[in-house]
This record gives sequence, C-alpha cells and structure tokens, in this order.
Amino acid sequence: MTFDLPPNTILPVDEIDVTLDPSSHPFERDNEAAIAANWLREKAVKPALFNGTMALLSELAYGGGRLIGRCHAVNYATFLHWRNNRATPGAGHAFAHPMLVARDNSLIAIRMGAHTANAGRVYFAAGSFEPEDFPGGKVDMHANMAREVLEETGLDIGQARRGKRHYALSTERGTVIFRRYYLDQDADEIAARIREFVAGDAEPEIEGPVVIRGKDDLPEGLMPHMTSLIDWHFGDAAG
Repeated sequence: MTFDLPPNTILPVDEIDVTLDPSSHPFERDNEAAIAANWLREKAVKPALFNGTMALLSELAYGGGRLIGRCHAVNYATFLHWRNNRATPGAGHAFAHPMLVARDNSLIAIRMGAHTANAGRVYFAAGSFEPEDFPGGKVDMHANMAREVLEETGLDIGQARRGKRHYALSTERGTVIFRRYYLDQDADEIAARIREFVAGDAEPEIEGPVVIRGKDDLPEGLMPHMTSLIDWHFGDAAG
C-alpha cells in the first residue's frame, strides 16, 4: 500500500484507520539538509512560523468505505519542504475539514492571517494531524476537528450534530477528509461570534470568517479544493 485514492473524486468514508508509526518518516530522514535550508528561507519571509510537530503520511489507501493509512511525526519544517516537492513518492499530507453548516445552510469558512503559511487563503478551519490526535495509536478525527475550530474561531463544536459519515477528496495538494457539522445559528450570527473572538485574541491565526451562501458565492483567495466541497454541499449531497 502506498497512495491509492482516485484523484479529484469525493469518496464516502465509513471507517478511518489511520495510525501513527513511531519510526522516523523516510522523507524527513533522507532530506535533513534540504529541510533545514528551506526552513531558513521560509522563516526569512514569515518570521512568526513555528517549527512544531505534526503528522505526515507514508501511505494511504481507500477501499470498501475504509480509509487506511500510516503517519509519522515530523517537524513542521519537513512539511513545508515536502509542500515544495509534492511529487515525492512515499510521502503525502492529509488534513481534516470540519464543514460548518449554519442554520440557513450557508457554509462558514475562514481567511488565514497574514503571518501564517497560507496567508489570505480561504478554507474551513482546519489543521494537520498532530501526535495528540492519535490516542492509542489511531487518529481521532473528531478531536482534531473540534480542537482546530476552537483554536481558530472560538466555536465549540464538540456537541454539534454531525453528518452521518466522513468523506475524502484526494487532490494534488493532499487528501481532504471532511464532515458536516450543523450549527444552530444563522451564518451572520456565527460570523459575528468569530469576529468577536478574533478581536479579543492577542495572536489570532485567522483574519476573520468567510460566509459562503451558494455555488456562485465564491470568495477571493479560495483554496482550489474548496470549490469541489462547496459544489458538493449545495448540490444537495446527502450526509
């Protein structure tokens, strides 16, 4: 098993079996000098970048409604170097996207802050997997999603109603694993809450909320994969 998902196709996922391997990722091990050099370049452009720990895939496959994969803990610097060399065999990125759905069926996305690696880009509040997301060695997708939404927007989705399953979308930038979370307020109310949270945060990750009300309501700076998710949602997709 390496990376075996059909590209640019939204797949229903009923079980996620992505584990954390304690061994070093071969990509990090084999590219130590290049990773360090690239980190210096990245920091020179964005000094606020933090070289924390995240998880990078070494394999991922799909079959029978199951998503099966293996991750390794790596430095954020390793991920940034991989991002510049995405065609590297044996390494890939997956990230969770909690799709926040307002009471009026609008979608609530965010625009990233100017100091971040994705400055100005619009997508659902999200983050890469971290070692803490693997209790017992297996990824807890809901814990990752709830943490990232809380950190970036101040919203607690821990008890929100969820769609009946996850979905996966494999793109050239990585694999998006997403699920609907239904909130009990209209979009404008939710956006106001997020703006209040951002205004009170000394070091906010995001610039602010972005409300998407339909397929033709696409904001500037939208990440490429978001168009597929927006079309899927407003196309009355079940789940």
